[in-house]
Amino acid sequence: MSFLGDKYLISTEIGFAIFEKIKDLPIIDPHNHADVKEIADNQNYSDVWQLFAATDHYVWEMMRKRGVPEDYITGERTPKEKWLKLASVFPEFAGNPVYEWVHLDLRRYLNIRITLGPDTGLDIWRKANKSLAEASRRPRQLLDKIGVEVMCSTDDPIDMLEEHEAINKDAGRKLIRPTWRPDKAMKIANPGWRKYMKQVAKRFKSELNDIDELIAAMQDSHDYFAGCGCVASDHGVEVPLSGDADKKAADAAFKKAMDGKKLNPAEIEDFMSYFLGEVAEMNAEKNWVCQIHMGAVRDIRDRLFNTIGPDSGGDVASPNLEYLDPLKKFLNRFDDRLKVILYCLDASHQHLLATVARAFGNKVSLGSAWWLNDTPIGMRRQLEYIGSVDLLYNFAGMVSDSRKLLSYGSRFEMFRRVLSDVLGDMVTRGQMPYQVAEKLAVRVSYESPKELFGF
Repeated sequence: MSFLGDKYLISTEIGFAIFEKIKDLPIIDPHNHADVKEIADNQNYSDVWQLFAATDHYVWEMMRKRGVPEDYITGERTPKEKWLKLASVFPEFAGNPVYEWVHLDLRRYLNIRITLGPDTGLDIWRKANKSLAEASRRPRQLLDKIGVEVMCSTDDPIDMLEEHEAINKDAGRKLIRPTWRPDKAMKIANPGWRKYMKQVAKRFKSELNDIDELIAAMQDSHDYFAGCGCVASDHGVEVPLSGDADKKAADAAFKKAMDGKKLNPAEIEDFMSYFLGEVAEMNAEKNWVCQIHMGAVRDIRDRLFNTIGPDSGGDVASPNLEYLDPLKKFLNRFDDRLKVILYCLDASHQHLLATVARAFGNKVSLGSAWWLNDTPIGMRRQLEYIGSVDLLYNFAGMVSDSRKLLSYGSRFEMFRRVLSDVLGDMVTRGQMPYQVAEKLAVRVSYESPKELFGF
């Protein structure tokens, strides 16, 4: 089989036939970290490093694994020097999906079929930059080429969302919707929380004297986002929160933190749990989707955090986290009145979440294989397992979870190929008729997320 050929990731003729039915379906991407200003400005990218690697933590981590000095990754070297350094080690990435994603992006969107390596890096730099200078390679034009029907960015409650409005007005449709992510308000123990509270107070003209005033500010933000087309919230937590904490205890923790005093773990949990419960009530009232990303243990590599800061490639998954008890309490509180999507970072938790989703009916869905599982093997294992324990029909669908615009194409292609191969194998083994598999592929790839999010 040729590298990234027609049957890339697909092992049967039946699987390939299924892929032919879904490969050109529009892309619904309900969760990403798009640079909305970049899309609104719609300027040509300066160079291939900016588009392919400047914001991609996956690329950064692989470069570090091959001993590339940080100066060539997030440091002061020029984009050209960084790209050529990436090229010098890129063949050593083979087997990791980064190797496939970058080559898919080059082939599908810049028409460059050369394999990236130390002997080709300069040639690709020149060809790619020439291509990126064309009007057809600006952000909005690339989104059209990729086939994005709708995408949801990740936005802070104090954001004004002017860029979203400008993009949608220019597009003549709701191309990009905001997603309400109040993590900075909820994570009371994080450095900078008090400073952020000052920003919240200013944005919503509140003194924030108690937790009621904070929740009222969040309600104002929630309402504002709804008016801008938002249909979902997103919450990143290390472990699920029960959402049933006592208001009095949460208020005491809030006031203590506002006074600059350190909270103990129980106080932190009281505040965060109460906060999530209150905003989930807002979601239920508006019929929003409540996305819960759980399991990320953040910034474990001190040197990275101290020199570069958060979100620089130092986050990991841990199986030693307790999910069931708090998740049981949260889902019971909102049983049958809140749409919830559960994303898990450590593959060992997928078994629990699949059975939990099964127990709580059609309002609780499983999200796509996330982050460290966002690979062909991770996707396959998840699809096969949830197909036998829960229902693929209720699967929430693929998301890019990406900061890189071209990922909306390459990651969705990878997912649709793996899905087609999984369903093709089931047809081959006599587990379902071909016609059912084909309809299921369309459902998972397009119809399910569109229906779930109400696009």
